[in-house]
Order: sequence, then structure tokens, then C-alpha cells
Amino acid sequence: MVGAVVGSGASLGTVLDPGRRPALGLSSGSRVVGKGSQRSRMRVALVGTGVRGVNLWGRDVVRDYPAEVELVALSDINPGRLAFAKDYIGVNCPTFTDFSQMLETTSPEHVIVTTMDSTHDQFIIEALERGCNVITEKPLTTDEMKCQAILDAQERTGRNITVTHNYRYAPHRRRLKELLMEGRIGRLTSVDFHWYLDTYHGASYFRRWHGKRRFSGTLFVHKACHHFDLLNWWIDSEPELVYAQGALEHYGSNNDFRYTNCRGCPHQARCAFYWDIYTDPHAVDLYVKNEQYDGYLRDGCLWSEEIDIYDKMGAQIRYANGVQVSYSCTTYSPYEGYRIAFNGTEGRLEAWVHEQQPWPSEDYEELRVTDNFGETELIRIPHSSGGHGGGDTRMQDFIFKNPDAPDQYHQRADVRDGAMAVLLGIGARKSVESGEPIRIADLTSLVPQAQRT
Repeated sequence: MVGAVVGSGASLGTVLDPGRRPALGLSSGSRVVGKGSQRSRMRVALVGTGVRGVNLWGRDVVRDYPAEVELVALSDINPGRLAFAKDYIGVNCPTFTDFSQMLETTSPEHVIVTTMDSTHDQFIIEALERGCNVITEKPLTTDEMKCQAILDAQERTGRNITVTHNYRYAPHRRRLKELLMEGRIGRLTSVDFHWYLDTYHGASYFRRWHGKRRFSGTLFVHKACHHFDLLNWWIDSEPELVYAQGALEHYGSNNDFRYTNCRGCPHQARCAFYWDIYTDPHAVDLYVKNEQYDGYLRDGCLWSEEIDIYDKMGAQIRYANGVQVSYSCTTYSPYEGYRIAFNGTEGRLEAWVHEQQPWPSEDYEELRVTDNFGETELIRIPHSSGGHGGGDTRMQDFIFKNPDAPDQYHQRADVRDGAMAVLLGIGARKSVESGEPIRIADLTSLVPQAQRT
């Protein structure tokens, strides 16, 4: 089993770091005083101690939300990574290689799921059935059957699922949402959206477990669900039909040499994509030092013949409110970012966004609004620090600090939002395989809505 699979299934019944189970509903030190009132800290367990888990949902949460969150347990099938995670995050909580035992022993109120995409469903569903609310990394899941099972479990249990679609929270993307909500370009009719992954970031998906569709669902699901969620949110509607094309024509078997991974590769001198993992101490600590437990090679070969996802993708999408979208994603571009244009009955709103760091010479991103028969207005939004254009921190503030705050721009993503983002990707993948357009309503019990909010 690939080492990125995290959670239950290894060493059943094993508690790596025993801790005393608190009385149900109580936790030592969990009562805090804030602005004259007393409230409980959120009792949270984390399953999945990969790079996203130990950083954004581990160390950052413990550091930035000590008054709001108590991390009560960690779970992963890799005991070495668990030990590293506990020390790196800086917590003194029990760790488990068995997810079910973690739930039974520590009784968390919320479970954060940051495991491999294809395993999200099993952890989400079990956590819901044990009475927990769930915060899950995107994508929600990787196929329509798993998606339906999650929807059924959420309806059956009545618990909440938050999907961490962080791109909604970046100031630049929120400004686009504001202008569309204000009707700045009239009634929206179509969108052109083209995403470019560079030869470092884009290539990284193909050296990791993401390069196998059985784990990631292809980048139509894993990566493009970011983009599809933005479209759903900006357009304020849900997709009803997708026709897509995709191919693997650069990575994988499209090369005359290959090896298992970069370390020890006899072709290093002539491979432009050679990556020395030892230049990244964090990756060494997290993955290289723990390969012995699960065999996962973080510096896998980009030319592996096991890679079976697309490296170029395109889709035509029709929304329930009539908006049409032309979408594409390229994974071997010399630069990273995206171009987007919203076409309306009274004008056009467009942007060319640079994603790579260090930033270009400008310290801002620019939006261009052009009125039909009118002038062009340039709107500058300063760069924000933090991951995903400043979206990560703002999203976590919503989740942990201000869960009841007004949501003026509808940035919180629930299970339906998460489902619609992956169903569009799943539909696109099925369209590539069948050569036919796919109706989103045919995939699960969800019927696309013309207006979401």
C-alpha cells in the first residue's frame, strides 16, 4: 500500500502514545475565558500527517488558535511520521495507527481529514457516525459512489462537514466575487478560465501519489476541484453538463529513460526534472526517514509508467443558470498562475494572476474591468502573505475564531459545495473516458441548482 494512505488499517488496536481518556464531554484545561464569557475549546483530532496535515492543520492551528482549539489526538498508518508529527506540531497528545481506536479513546468533537484523497470517504463517514463534525481537505472524495456515500452519511447523522476550499478566502478572489455580486458587468454570460502549473509545482504532482488516478481521481479532481469550486462560487450556480478532453503526453511513459525515484537515478545528469530531496530538510524528516514503514518514495520518477493521470486538460461546462465556461489546465508551463475573464451583458472583468513566489516586481495583482461602449478601470489588490494568496489564514479564522460570523460573500464551503466541485471533476474525467458529455445530475442524488445562494 502506498505510504500516503493514512489512518485505520494498520496495527489494529495499537496506541502509540497512550493517553487517559477524558470524561465524556469534558477535557482538562478546555475551559477558557474570552471577553467576559466562558466557552469550551474545540476538541479536535487530526488524521493524516503528511505535509498539509502537520503544517496548516497541525502546527499552525496549535500556534495560532490556542484559545479556540485543543488537539486531542493524531492518527496515521505510518508510526514514524506520527512520532515526527507530534514533535513538530508541538503537542502532548496520544497518537494512533488505528483511526477507530482513536475515536473510541479520545472522543473528539471534530475530526480534520488530511489523508490521501481516495481515503477521505472512509474517515469522513466513520467520524460522522461516531458523532463528530468533520473538517476535510479538498477534494471531498474521488468518485461519484464515494460522494453519494458521504452525502448519505451526512444526511443520516445530521453532523456538519466543512470542506476547506481555501481559494475562496484570498482577497483577490473575493474582490472578483464582490464585483460580480454588484452586477458590475451586468448579467454574467460566460467565463474563460485557464490555469498554468509550472515545471516545478506541476511536475510535483507526477512524482507523488497524485500521479495515480486510483489515489487522486486525476488532476481533474485533485487540483481542478480548486478551480471548479471557484467557478461555482463566482458564478453562484451549479454545473449541469460537462464535456472534456485530456491526455498524458509529457510525463509518465513519454520519455526514453526512467528510474524508481530521483535518489540514485543513473539519469540525473540529463534529466531537467531531477530533484534532490535532500535540499528540502522538511521532506526528509517527514518522508525519507519514514520510508521504512510504508515504502512511499516522495521523490518518485516523473517518467514512471504507472502514471495514468492527464497532464493537459480542457473542459466545456454549462451551468444551471445558463453561464458557459471554457476551462483548461496545463501542468508543464514555464510559469505558474491563471488567466480568467468574465463576460457580461454590460462589460468584461478579467485578471492575469501570478501564483509563483517570489512575486513579480509589482506588489499587487490587477483586475481589469471594461464597460461596453465605455472606459477600462484597473483595480489593484495588494499581495497577501500566507498560503494560497492569504486564503489559508482567513479560512482558519472563519472555522476556529469566528464560526458564527456573518458570511457576506458565502465563503464557507459545506458538503454540497465540496460535492459539486468534485462532481464536476468526476464528470470531466468520465467525459474524457467516454467521449460523451456528462450530466452532473446523473452522478449522484444532487440536482444542480440555478442559484446556489
